[in-house]
Amino acid sequence: MRPGMRLSEALANCPELVLAEQDPAAAEEEWERILRRLEEAGLAVEPVEPGCAYFETEGVERMVGGISAVLRKALDAIGPYWQPRIGVAGRRFAALAAASVAPAGRAIVVDDAEAELFLEPLPLHLLPLSPERREELAELGIKQLGQLSRLPSAAVRDRMGREAAEARRLLGGEDDNRVAARRPAAEIAEALEFPEPVANEVTLELAFSALLDRLLAREERGGRLPRRLAVSARLVGGGSWRRTATLREPTAESERLRQSLAPKLKELPAPAVELRLELGELTESVGTQAELVRPRGSRLRGRLREGLRQVRAAMGMEAVCTVVEVAPWSRIPEARAILVPRDD
Repeated sequence: MRPGMRLSEALANCPELVLAEQDPAAAEEEWERILRRLEEAGLAVEPVEPGCAYFETEGVERMVGGISAVLRKALDAIGPYWQPRIGVAGRRFAALAAASVAPAGRAIVVDDAEAELFLEPLPLHLLPLSPERREELAELGIKQLGQLSRLPSAAVRDRMGREAAEARRLLGGEDDNRVAARRPAAEIAEALEFPEPVANEVTLELAFSALLDRLLAREERGGRLPRRLAVSARLVGGGSWRRTATLREPTAESERLRQSLAPKLKELPAPAVELRLELGELTESVGTQAELVRPRGSRLRGRLREGLRQVRAAMGMEAVCTVVEVAPWSRIPEARAILVPRDD
């Protein structure tokens, strides 16, 4: 088996192959539990993506008895099941490269003076390069980090553009070595398990509304406004489905929250046996700054919006349109602009 192999070819080579359904909701929940265990161990964590995170050891080394004790606490917090690998270095990229070659359940420490020597024989796939750019470098005979680091930065930028120049900059130790520790997420969640699998859109939307009303009525919300809303479903036959919406402004208006994510329920790939809703990134304050004086013309604009709404309700969405330029350079007047229904 290898990545990218066709399903038919894989089944032909291994008839006993078992296909596992994607489970993004469970993966995200487990990743959040790992991050919280690291934070409970006293580490300030900066997550990058599920499975990759940075943390600093300098602040806790004296408290636990040195770098070795810190690394042992981190490995114990993650647990042996996930076979964690840790890389330690003064540079972020060097630490990431060390973690990629570390044995399972172990840590590799790279001294700053030997970082370039350590990186030299490692493959190019550690760098954030597109497959096309990596293939271009391979055609030029550059397959290791050391070969790329020996090239002049100006020549790399001129020949292969900004992407390769940024990768070359990482190798030169010019990356930002600071760790921006996250703030522990403040979120609340509600789940609803169905007595039998549900695929009906109306039933799913009603369940979504019921979960949303429960969350907004929870006492621990304390009047705080959510900025992020996430809905996930456990699917019949295994696997899960998840969608997230980040609001431009935090709000507790149920209708706005419902419109931001409820339409996504149409994308469910299979009937759901459980629906889960989360409110995240709750604001600290419980109040909002209201207007002291209404802007000039706001009352007239409000009346116009109400009039347009009534016209659309009586005559249809096509009754109120706005002119949008699409080809102002055209010699044909009819082709310069089109009529688009107004949605405000």
